[in-house]
Amino acid sequence: MDIAPDIQLPSLPEVTLRALEACHQDQSYRRISDIVCADTALVTRVLALANSALYGPVSQIRSVDQALLRLGTRRFHTLVLTAALRQLLFELGADQWQQLRDFWRHSLTTALTARALATLTRFPEPDQAFMLGLLHNVGELIALKTPAGETRQHYLNHQCDIAAELVRAWGLGSMAADAMRYQHAMPSEIRDAGHLVKLISLATRLALSDAAGIAAAGTVFGLSEELTREIQRRIDHEVNAMAESLGIPLNDDYDAGAANHRLKQTVLRQALATQALKLPSFRGPLEEMLAETVNSLTLVTGFPALCFGGRDDELTLLSGSIGDVPALTLAASPGSSVLTEAFVTRKTVQLGDRPPTVLDRQLLSLLNTPSLFAIPVIIENDCPGVFAVGTDRGTTAAAEELATLFSKQLATHLSSNRSVQEDGANADELNREIAQKALRRQIHEVSNPLTIIRQYLFQLRARLNDNDVEHELDVIREELDRAGDMLLQIGRADQPGHGETTASTRINTEIETLKDLLAEGLFRDGDTTLVVELCPDDTHVAAPPSVVRQILINLIRNAAECLKNTGRVLLRTAAPIWQSGRTWVELEVADTGAGIPEHLRGQLFTPVSSTKGEGHNGLGLSIVKQLIDDMEGIIACRTGREGTTFRVLLPAVSEKKNDND
Repeated sequence: MDIAPDIQLPSLPEVTLRALEACHQDQSYRRISDIVCADTALVTRVLALANSALYGPVSQIRSVDQALLRLGTRRFHTLVLTAALRQLLFELGADQWQQLRDFWRHSLTTALTARALATLTRFPEPDQAFMLGLLHNVGELIALKTPAGETRQHYLNHQCDIAAELVRAWGLGSMAADAMRYQHAMPSEIRDAGHLVKLISLATRLALSDAAGIAAAGTVFGLSEELTREIQRRIDHEVNAMAESLGIPLNDDYDAGAANHRLKQTVLRQALATQALKLPSFRGPLEEMLAETVNSLTLVTGFPALCFGGRDDELTLLSGSIGDVPALTLAASPGSSVLTEAFVTRKTVQLGDRPPTVLDRQLLSLLNTPSLFAIPVIIENDCPGVFAVGTDRGTTAAAEELATLFSKQLATHLSSNRSVQEDGANADELNREIAQKALRRQIHEVSNPLTIIRQYLFQLRARLNDNDVEHELDVIREELDRAGDMLLQIGRADQPGHGETTASTRINTEIETLKDLLAEGLFRDGDTTLVVELCPDDTHVAAPPSVVRQILINLIRNAAECLKNTGRVLLRTAAPIWQSGRTWVELEVADTGAGIPEHLRGQLFTPVSSTKGEGHNGLGLSIVKQLIDDMEGIIACRTGREGTTFRVLLPAVSEKKNDND
């Protein structure tokens, strides 16, 4: 039975809703990718589109990240919105929603297990193993949305073949298709099979958490029962954490009604705001374009509105949805009115219970409403206009949410159409600025796969003892670094002080960039804190930013996992440090956990040495050790009942230059 590669499958509404919110809030590529990777249906949509004829002949896809990079964030946002609209068409019964929740948990557990096993057994592409683990039972998802009968039973009986055929159609390669086809083979039959086949087969068994899976781990990879059970405990913890972050109950009955209702409201709001922007004819100067949108804003919110254009230090009433508007021009200097405050602060301002100024009273009279709020239209750092929206006192919050969505969509639209402004020279300059911004964004996305390739080279080089091959890998790595530096140089060519191509990083700068993200992601639960103490001196080290960033994230994540919901992690830098005749920059990561157990200390940096909840993650530390060794740095550990401290010495840029002289 043929199945179209671009098949529409149901997702848990909580996942789709979170993906929509992440796109709407312009969250990071990594955050969006993490959400997508948690859902089989979304992954199938991404793979189908990334492998479509839109992109012509392309190389084989080996991870969800590669597929997302091929699409780009804007096209992916459209994909998510379309998937959400189609999601509303799935009318599933209570039992089917329960089955979908259980399917989600099992597929995610299998994917995470496959990736953990891939890392443990040194498979070079753990993200590929994760992706195939997520897709292994896609036939069950197809059956779930199919009415009961022979067709549904056919899907259930031929899951392996269905997954293999779809994987092949999505351009994932013959080895990936084999991993799907032979996922239910007996452990004794696959002992000498391809690495990927063994990974997926064992992951599917371990996801069931039964004795047969434990025995299979020993047969296929020679893993001990203790280690295998620890992997299962760690994966269960990750799945529970993901479910909690998305608001998906795993231990209680699952009712998708509330989440489906929120998803429907979000989809309707976004679709309505997007459609409203298509109503006016955007032609002419920017002020005229703004003036034409006021009726669309009223259509979205259901309330009357006024549009003010901002130029220099003046605000001018351009249009309104109330009919003819009077001539009104006023100073835009800081004042106490809702309108001028919104223009100056670039933030939405509500009248609420504050005493209205004379200007507030004038606006209320024009709008003929008991209350109002003002919302600015922001294009980068410019505010070309402000809307004043009249409301009653009971629905201000809902109207503000819709108006905010409309304002952001409008700003995006105006930014891409600003070339129609009266001043042609300004329009040309804006076009160049937009093009440069797009170029820098594309360069950033191209740099992501280069970073992944560098990581694999680090791991591969550490496993080889052939000097000739190591030399060839060094040449490849140097060329990758040079290509990445050239991309950065192109992206920063228009910025002062960025003309040189260097392979160095200021650790303090990287920490400043990462600290809020790390604090939000790792220290928001329980009574845990991240404390950062940065030295005032130069922390310029001879290592690329991607490497420094990976070291920081791994060390801080491991430290956070040891706190058990209470305690703190201290991140400190010091420079210059003189030791062993060389100049270093010191990085120290200290936690107040229970310390690393004695039986783990002797094998601290080996991939299978530690257990989450009992000490630092050996897999993460092994990667850190490889990266630091490669740059000729030093890492040391001090641990005891009062906590654990990792001290890292990285070569200062001045020291590296001296070495090369």
